[in-house]
Amino acid sequence: MTENKTRTRRWEEEPAPEKKRGGRKKKEAKSARPKGSHAFIFRLQFVWYNLKGKRWAFLLGLFLTAFTSGIVIVNPYLSKILVDDVIRGSKRNLLIPVLLLMTAVVLVKTGVHMLKVVLMEKASQSMLMSIRKKIFANVQYQEMSFFDKVKAGDIITRTTGDLEYLRHFCAWISYVTVDTVVTFTAAVVMLVTVSPILTLSLLAVLPFIVLCSYLYNRRVAPLYRSIRQRLADLNVGATENINGNRVVKAFAREEYEKEKFAKINKQYMDDNMKAAFAWQRVVPVIDFLAQILTFVTILVGGLLAIWGKISLGDLTLFTGLTWALSDPMRQVSNLLNDMQRFSASCDKVIEIYYARPLITDRYNALPAGDRLRGRVEFRDVSFAYAGGTPVLDHVSFRIRPNETVALMGPTGSGKTTIANLITRFYDVTGGEVLLDGVDVRDRTLESIHRAVSVATQDVFLFSDTIDGNIAFCNPDMELEQVYECAELACADGFIRRMPEGYNTIVGERGVGLSGGQRQRIALARAIAAIPSVLILDDTTSAVDMETEKKMQYNLQHLPFHCTTLIIAQRISSVRNADKILILEDGKITEGTHDSLARTNRYYRRVCELQQVRDLPPFEGGEI
Repeated sequence: MTENKTRTRRWEEEPAPEKKRGGRKKKEAKSARPKGSHAFIFRLQFVWYNLKGKRWAFLLGLFLTAFTSGIVIVNPYLSKILVDDVIRGSKRNLLIPVLLLMTAVVLVKTGVHMLKVVLMEKASQSMLMSIRKKIFANVQYQEMSFFDKVKAGDIITRTTGDLEYLRHFCAWISYVTVDTVVTFTAAVVMLVTVSPILTLSLLAVLPFIVLCSYLYNRRVAPLYRSIRQRLADLNVGATENINGNRVVKAFAREEYEKEKFAKINKQYMDDNMKAAFAWQRVVPVIDFLAQILTFVTILVGGLLAIWGKISLGDLTLFTGLTWALSDPMRQVSNLLNDMQRFSASCDKVIEIYYARPLITDRYNALPAGDRLRGRVEFRDVSFAYAGGTPVLDHVSFRIRPNETVALMGPTGSGKTTIANLITRFYDVTGGEVLLDGVDVRDRTLESIHRAVSVATQDVFLFSDTIDGNIAFCNPDMELEQVYECAELACADGFIRRMPEGYNTIVGERGVGLSGGQRQRIALARAIAAIPSVLILDDTTSAVDMETEKKMQYNLQHLPFHCTTLIIAQRISSVRNADKILILEDGKITEGTHDSLARTNRYYRRVCELQQVRDLPPFEGGEI
């Protein structure tokens, strides 16, 4: 087994977002985004910024677009020469040169067009990769509260479907816009020099097209914003259903989930149909107005030719360039349609691109240095989740280095919250959390997460080998160390009995393993980090009593010094701890098994429910 093959990580690690002075909570950058008429300029600036490195290809593509669009007037002008000079003027010696020149123009235009498409695609794909890479890196450093608000399906939608419209803008909308403007302008300039009267007659329909475009733009702008949100909701619903498919099957809720998904799907379809109908109401009008140009050319141009105001060659030129006016007019509706899609998607991408974590390193934060001793202290800590009631209320306690401390309490009392505050997944709303006497806010996040390792009841395993999952914190870890960590977590036995041992691929979230097996692999992963503080959040809830006893022994004899915080509800998991903390109503009560069994109602009640023997007499009155 080669370690490179076994432990191939998914993506190269991105640097953390730039540190900002002060380190206190910052307003998200999206609040500074321009509004109203400046919004579109901001979107263009965003695209331009992310074209860095391939701007030359983008600009060269646009220049080649302008070149190929500009030479569209050449062949109609050569047709005018054929009619006036060759056919009517009997200059037959010009026939072959003119035809060769017309052929050369077509060949040049075709070749340059191919080069232009390659350049624009190269620039747009580079921009797409750059934005997606930065968004993923940005998401990696978001705090937990970000993921409490933004769902996985929404993030996936923004990094796939929404980003595709940004690529479409660079690869198609931008060059079609340049092509439309240059073609229209070149044709108008050429036609004005031949016959201003006929040109003005053709341009008379332009104000009507502008009016239709304006009305359409007002109608569909909110529709496309709604469509992008509906698509996000659709992906969120699909992602949740796929992740929770076992629960759906267990409760026979397939029909309910089908109906719920169908409802979201119907809303998405309805919004798309509204946008399509709005588009189809304006497209025929614009097409009709564009087709009128041919009628005007024949009518007005014919009369002018009869009256001798223009030659037959001039009329041929007008006829040949009518499409150069009508096609840009037709493209207006397509461009507006795509531009609205781009604007709606770009806003969604920008929102997550510029989202900045509220929990960041202070400019003078202590970096990872010598190994921490593992002293943990809560000083008058209060905490409440955003928009929620307080979970902790002026909580204070200390955990000495190498001490094993158990944390118990009713469901929802804040046990996991304490673990999240130690790791600084959230920041306290009052008081201080200290590691080795230093406020965690004065340490870098990297130093905290290297010093504190967590194994939770809700285990997440990557679609990787078991070896790769255990060595997640250090892909260069020797196999012997992986085996040792697995043995300490009582996982080595069942792993070696698997068909490919440590090379066995586990499915997403550990599919194919039992709950106890997943918990033991997660514990091995936490031990492999060699932490100064090891937090076990109900890690043994799915293992049998015999295995739990062996795991407890191994945790007490780790080959490195480590402070251990055990969050559990089993008395068997906590009774041998150096100290037990009982968390109730946001307050902490601490003691040992014997002292709490005598004085704490909650702990005594749990002991009796679990039929713990040899309990001392209760001294707190009636239970």
